[in-house]
Amino acid sequence: MRELSLNILDIAQNSVSAGASRIEIEVQEDTAAKTLRIRIADNGCGMSEETVRRVQDPFYTTRTTRKVGMGIPLFKMAAEMTGGSFSIDSEVGKGTTVTALFRTDSIDFTPLGDAESSVCALVTMNENINIVYIRRLDENIFIFSSDEIKQVLEGVPLNEPSVVQWLGEYLAEHAKALFVGNAPENQGGQSEA
Repeated sequence: MRELSLNILDIAQNSVSAGASRIEIEVQEDTAAKTLRIRIADNGCGMSEETVRRVQDPFYTTRTTRKVGMGIPLFKMAAEMTGGSFSIDSEVGKGTTVTALFRTDSIDFTPLGDAESSVCALVTMNENINIVYIRRLDENIFIFSSDEIKQVLEGVPLNEPSVVQWLGEYLAEHAKALFVGNAPENQGGQSEA
């Protein structure tokens, strides 16, 4: 994939398919160490050790719409090509955590892309799932929870067009603020600068 944000979307959709009611996406960039760590954790049905091994094979998939499963194998390859690492921790009945560490100074580093748009799409397509998005840049942090936004909206659907637009702008504004070190005050999340 051309952007890691598309891998995030693909893997989070696997969490949706696994029956998760909560998906946590954490993107952590350490500029001094020149690393980017992406962690996607869910409380879905989990996988056996054998299935964990098999999902890393591009010729294995549980989907019926295609014959190959490229999301996890490509994510793993993208991390390892930079000199980084990849792991899947899963337990049947408890959930799954996928973690990839990328070396950002590698010539093979794939750009993150628009992670906030991926999160916005996940939130608006999966209203019954609490999507938690944690974005860290060095010491700065932004935390978003779709459940908190739902409380503020008091019954207004997250896929309402004006809410989708606001949500996209809200996520982009807070992520951008991390890079200038002054994340704005927000509802439905926490920011520390």
